[in-house]
Amino acid sequence: MKIEPELCRVEDALGILVGKWKPIIILHLLKEGTQRFNELKRSVPGITQKMLTNQLRELENEDIILRVVYPQVPPKVEYSITEYGRSLAPILEAMHEWGTKHALHKMQKVESNKQIT
Repeated sequence: MKIEPELCRVEDALGILVGKWKPIIILHLLKEGTQRFNELKRSVPGITQKMLTNQLRELENEDIILRVVYPQVPPKVEYSITEYGRSLAPILEAMHEWGTKHALHKMQKVESNKQIT
């Protein structure tokens, strides 16, 4: 690996992606395209309205998503992934692949331990 530990920027990247909900929100916007708040809320079961609002604000502040408010009554707000945010797609795919392999590794380890005992 060519990354110098003292110059490592992984912490910066994790600061944007860390949390239970941000990767899921990003993946939904990558896959589904532009969505309204309630569409996102339905897509992410278990998330509270407050948490979704906070996560969306943080992602917007990092230029990962774009929030567009339409001047109408009632207000219409849409969220979409920015071009910059799209650059996260290969990272999230790699994390998904590693997570899948890790889950398999853990299952195999449990099975191996069962056979020993």
